[in-house]
Amino acid sequence: MLPPERRLPQVERYIARGSVLVVHAPRQTGKTTTMKALARRLTAEGRYAALYFSCEAARALGDDVGATERALWASIAEAARHSLPAPLQPPAVRAADVGAFLRAQLVAWADACPRPLVLIFDEIDALQGPALHNTLSQLRDGYNTRDTRPFPHAVILCGLRDVRDYRAAAGADPDRMGTSSPFNIKMASWRLGDFTEAELAELYSQHTADTGQVFTPEALARAWDLTRGQPWLTNALAWQIVEEMAIPVAEAITASHVDQAKERLIQARQTHLDSLLARLQEDRVRRVIEPILTGGLLRGSSLDDDFQYVVDLGLVEPGQPPQIANAIYREVILRVLASPVELNLSVKPRSHVTPDGKLDIPGLLAGFLAFWKQHGETLAQGLGYREAASQLVLMAWLHRVVNSGGAIEREVGVGRGRVDLLIVWPWTDPQGRPQQQREALEIKVWRDTDRRGDPTPAGLQQLDGYLQRLGLDHGALVVFDDRSQAPPVWERSAMEDVSSPSGRHILLLRA
Repeated sequence: MLPPERRLPQVERYIARGSVLVVHAPRQTGKTTTMKALARRLTAEGRYAALYFSCEAARALGDDVGATERALWASIAEAARHSLPAPLQPPAVRAADVGAFLRAQLVAWADACPRPLVLIFDEIDALQGPALHNTLSQLRDGYNTRDTRPFPHAVILCGLRDVRDYRAAAGADPDRMGTSSPFNIKMASWRLGDFTEAELAELYSQHTADTGQVFTPEALARAWDLTRGQPWLTNALAWQIVEEMAIPVAEAITASHVDQAKERLIQARQTHLDSLLARLQEDRVRRVIEPILTGGLLRGSSLDDDFQYVVDLGLVEPGQPPQIANAIYREVILRVLASPVELNLSVKPRSHVTPDGKLDIPGLLAGFLAFWKQHGETLAQGLGYREAASQLVLMAWLHRVVNSGGAIEREVGVGRGRVDLLIVWPWTDPQGRPQQQREALEIKVWRDTDRRGDPTPAGLQQLDGYLQRLGLDHGALVVFDDRSQAPPVWERSAMEDVSSPSGRHILLLRA
């Protein structure tokens, strides 16, 4: 456990001022843990009566303002009975009209409570439509009239998105929002961030302190590379190693253990991953994710809102250039999008492994080309991510073979104009020593919009740079012809040996 207050270092200063604050972050990043710990500590210090509660009970009530008000107050009263001493708990319910009920109870409680109230509304974005609009309006009205009647000293609205994004959920027109809008309620807004690399190491070191079992420096570095500090992944990865894989305490945890845990985590497709992946078919998510996967450009009139929405979901990093938030999400997304194709593959997982244990890359790509000629285009047309469909079919083929013993590392991103893959395949030499085969592939797609024509020359030059960075003297370039006037697939598909501009041996596959 890391100190929760460290993740919101300025929050107490704003609470002291009596502010309305917004804390937002993707799911499974520790919002609830942090908010509960904050409420407990503020109350224990004796200055405030701080209460955490969830708005989840009102989710199913839809637009019913009266039912939502009463459900929220019931959640507040129940949480107070369990969390606060009797003198700090709210008084009996006061009668009030629909639309003013919540504010009336808060006014009565603030008047009766011997300490300033700090209320934390978790899952505030569970509210929808008029119910959400009304709740925020009552909070704003109560807050703005504190000079004439009691009201909670500070309020924290905690959810998946910033309060400015609640407007659409409440059925409001963003273009008609003035300064009196309930959506202008906040004084400050923070996004709860992921762990830093140092915090990941600190968290894992607590396991070492408790048990004596160490994480090697390579294991820590690999865990950081895979998770980028996403809290749920950081914990789930270590849980797989310590509890599910049950690595003996006397044995150090290595990078290999971390990779095994990653694979188990992806295959298990636990609830957190599934809830994220369910969003992939939303148009506003696809408009951001697809260009990242293909190396294309983000387009669309709602680009800013789409991008922020996907950042708030935690799928994409908030910085520039846009990229998938971490390596595990990237691999899961690609596997899920390619899974309809993989269900149709009859290739055996180790059918392209040579007798000496190496991966037969020419045979692997020749097998793919034969499959593509017969079934590839038909399967690609059935995928929702049409711009990425060709690459997804190839990745499904690679998944089936490479994941039987190796791994695929992918480099994707907006504006790259390509997808780079590195296949890592372990094998054992005749002396019994473990070795590692590394094979690099670059994928390009020839589209109608390509003004420069055939992307092969640019692809060879780009692949040269990728191979130089990897320290490899050979690689493969796959060029999909996705033009509307492309020759039939059985005519254009071919494989040949060529040289890169710097003289590296390249296996060129046209599909």
